[in-house]
Amino acid sequence: MTATFILQELLSVANPEKASFLQRFFKTGEGQYAEGDLFLGLVVPLTRSIAKANKNTPLSEIELLIQSKYHEARLCALLILVEQFKKANELQRGVLYDFYLNHIDYINNWDLVDISCPYIVGNYLLDKDRSRLYELAESKHLWSQRIAVVSTIAFIRKGEFLDTFALAGKLLNHEHDLMHKAIGWMLREVGKKDRAALTDFLERNASLMPRTSLRYAIEHYPETDRKAFLSVKQIKNK
Repeated sequence: MTATFILQELLSVANPEKASFLQRFFKTGEGQYAEGDLFLGLVVPLTRSIAKANKNTPLSEIELLIQSKYHEARLCALLILVEQFKKANELQRGVLYDFYLNHIDYINNWDLVDISCPYIVGNYLLDKDRSRLYELAESKHLWSQRIAVVSTIAFIRKGEFLDTFALAGKLLNHEHDLMHKAIGWMLREVGKKDRAALTDFLERNASLMPRTSLRYAIEHYPETDRKAFLSVKQIKNK
């Protein structure tokens, strides 16, 4: 189970036509958020199956894989880490958590973040100090900031919302729509657990939120409530 072997597996099922589509979808053009990224054209379930088949790959080889120029190779490395985290003891989880955060430069697109950070960063911090999330949020690095916010879905699933609200407040006026979407998504997840808690947050912050974040957050509200929150936003903008 080496990085070379796994990469060969990925290359053997590459789809150039799909790769061309993915490079447009994930904004790899000049000046875009994933400028220069290269795709093999694999669908996620296929990459996931290769990851599961190689879930015992040592970290030294995962490190080589996560540094690949190919997006799906980095995705596969992260999926292997997630698989290993599921079976790891507390000491091993700490090693995987540290490895993950030490390789953030390679976790450089929203899908790579979303498919991995809740299961490694979020789950690891469930019973621990969460100050590292606030450091990531303050880093001015887009993917670190998204990791900080999306990791909180692990807390939300346990009925804990304070960190989601706090991080959303810190990053509410972020300039990038990928953060607007992430914040709105996490707030919507809170609403699935506790509508009253989300409503309280929105009543205090709706007028300050980017429209995308607000629309995501209120997606499951009745139409009359959605219109009311959006009208508050509209009035504020006038």
